Amino acid sequence: MFTGIVEGTGTVRERTETDDGLRLRIGVDGFDDLHHGQSISVSGVCLTVEEYGVAADGGEWFAVFLASETVAKTYLGEVETGDAVNVERAMPADGRFDGHVVQGHVDTVAEVTEIERVGEDWRFTFAIPEGHGDYLVDKGSVTLDGISLTVAEKREAEFDVAIIPTTYDLTTLSEKSVGDPVHLEVDVIAKYVENMLDGYAADPRAADD
Repeated sequence: MFTGIVEGTGTVRERTETDDGLRLRIGVDGFDDLHHGQSISVSGVCLTVEEYGVAADGGEWFAVFLASETVAKTYLGEVETGDAVNVERAMPADGRFDGHVVQGHVDTVAEVTEIERVGEDWRFTFAIPEGHGDYLVDKGSVTLDGISLTVAEKREAEFDVAIIPTTYDLTTLSEKSVGDPVHLEVDVIAKYVENMLDGYAADPRAADD
C-alpha cells in the first residue's frame, strides 16, 4: 500500500522491450534501502523491484518489469530514456500516513486539458474518462501519477485539482503540458461502497427492509 506522498522523481535510464512486456531501469537518489521483491510505485503504478544497484556515477538505480497488461493499461510503455517518473516506496507498517489509501492499481489514463497559474499555485484540469465520473466528488481524494490530491471542483466532463509549489516542484507535474496523459486511480473506498450498494440492490430481501 502507498500513501500518494511522492518521495521524489527518478529518471528512466534504460528500456528494454521483450515478448512479454517491458523492462525499465530507473535512476534515483537517496533510495539506499531497495531490495529484490520490494513493491514500488512508479508514477502511480505498483511494480516490483527485480534488480537494484549503484551506477558508475554513484547514483542508485532499480529495474522493474511491466507485463503486457500493464503496458496496455498505462502509459509507461511510451516513456523514453531520460523521462522523469514519480517514485514512492510502499508505506511501512509503522510509518506516517499523510496522504490517503493508494493501491497503485491504475484505473485508467486521463488527459490534461488545462494548466493555469493561480498566484503561487497552479490549477490543473483533467478530462474525466468515460465510466469514472461517479468515483470523483468535490473535496474527495484522487491519485494522479501516484500523487495523492484533492478534487477542487468536479464538472460533467472535467475536474480540477489545486497544486501547491512543493508538489509542483517535487513531482513530474512541472513537466506536464496540455494533452499529456496521467495515471488515474480513484479512491478505493468508493469502489467498496459501490460494490456493497450493488449487492444491496440485487438482494430481494432489501425491498422488505
